[in-house]
Amino acid sequence: MKKNYRMKSTSYYVWGFLKYLSLIFFAFCAIIPVISIVITAFKTDKEYQTTNVMTLPNSFLNFTNFKQAFENAHMGQAFINTGIVLVFVLLGSVIIGSQLAYVLNRFKFPGNGMVRNLFLFATLLPGVAMQVSVYNIMGNLGLINHLYGYIIMMMGTDIISIYIFIQFMENIPKSLDESAIIDGASYFQIYWKIMLPLLRPAIITSMILKGVGTYNEYYAANLYLQTQTLKTVAISLYSFTGPMGSRYNLICAGVIISFLPALIIFIVCQKQIYNGITAGAVKG
Repeated sequence: MKKNYRMKSTSYYVWGFLKYLSLIFFAFCAIIPVISIVITAFKTDKEYQTTNVMTLPNSFLNFTNFKQAFENAHMGQAFINTGIVLVFVLLGSVIIGSQLAYVLNRFKFPGNGMVRNLFLFATLLPGVAMQVSVYNIMGNLGLINHLYGYIIMMMGTDIISIYIFIQFMENIPKSLDESAIIDGASYFQIYWKIMLPLLRPAIITSMILKGVGTYNEYYAANLYLQTQTLKTVAISLYSFTGPMGSRYNLICAGVIISFLPALIIFIVCQKQIYNGITAGAVKG
């Protein structure tokens, strides 16, 4: 009896040790690049060229790299462009996605299942494989090298958001719709005044996924926004790369600058973000 107890106790502590050891190891792997970026951002060109990435700079009070990165990469204009894109893309994708989900969930019509399956099939297609046809369409419509053209393209159907909204709507009783119809409400009023407010957790989850993807988007932004005044934050970071070499100390400073807005938004809205993700995860 005592032997079995000792074996169980030993096994418990061994597995506990391995579990926490693995957590520490992966946390260490995740934080090392961040530490390296912070250290490199404060180094001068000479320090970066003569030391390794983990060697501390002479001073952490030298903000010359941050100033140069902000000015030379035109990050002020880039933040404005990115902010405009985010506002319109998030609003448009939420409205379009929630309305499509409302139609697919609340209205049973011939082809409903086929439309859902087509959306699911579209998620399996890599976006890069369709860029030739998308670029031709954008060019024929005169939407290349225009901020509104990029917004329209990014505001297109977000399939993941549609499925998030559909799964959430499954838990909203249809009796609410029927009661509203009896009271004389139209379908649009039901969507706008009943469904949309109840979709708040799903909207937050969708906006987080779409917002992060849009903020970090480089390929499409670099392809369709070719003028310096139209560049977004993700593109501006590549101002210090070229055939003659890359200034990684300035790139790291730009990375920290671009990371600060997202960090501030997360700190200020973390309660709403956590509540939205949690509520959106348990629905369906």
